[in-house]
Amino acid sequence: MNAVGTRVLRVGERALLVELAGGEEAEAFHAELLRRRAAGSLPAVREIVPAARTVLLDGVTDPDRLAAELTGWEVAPLPARVGTAVEIPVRYDGPDLAEVAARWGVSVEAAVRIHTAAEFRVAFCGFAPGFGYLTGLGERYEVPRRATPRTAVPAGSVALAGPYTGVYPRSSPGGWQLIGTTDAVLWDTRREPAALLAPGTRVRFTAEEGR
Repeated sequence: MNAVGTRVLRVGERALLVELAGGEEAEAFHAELLRRRAAGSLPAVREIVPAARTVLLDGVTDPDRLAAELTGWEVAPLPARVGTAVEIPVRYDGPDLAEVAARWGVSVEAAVRIHTAAEFRVAFCGFAPGFGYLTGLGERYEVPRRATPRTAVPAGSVALAGPYTGVYPRSSPGGWQLIGTTDAVLWDTRREPAALLAPGTRVRFTAEEGR
């Protein structure tokens, strides 16, 4: 497929913003950029930053030339998921778990099984250092944000909103549906890399004993 969708925009003197048709296309385009950079066929780019439907290329040596090349790329669908997935143990004790299960039309126990059976992929990162937006549940299990956000969501909260699953790396306000908690450290500046999750990382959630 030709994943370079609506526009390739200049951003400042040395950056390009590529707009894609949707989240899956953005993930596939990001994966293609990484593949070409690893193969040495991508022109010099300092930083590649994926988002929900865009990918930013910063520190581009020749933006006009690369922009012209991008519009002609043929980008394959997302590659098969290889390598070891990061496992995040979860206590499924979130205050919104019962409501999420009801929206899905299943029991709480079945909702936990659905979440732990899925394999996730970090589509992009943002909101706070270490926060990854994970896809993998599928459209049938999308849930809306809360009508009234919480003023403080505890660190380690596992949450759902729209098509994404995320884990709050620190306490902060938030409007996502909280389904569980984890002791996994999402962001640690003493660790290399500091972020547990990066775009493209495979992730699985496992239920701790007691749930």
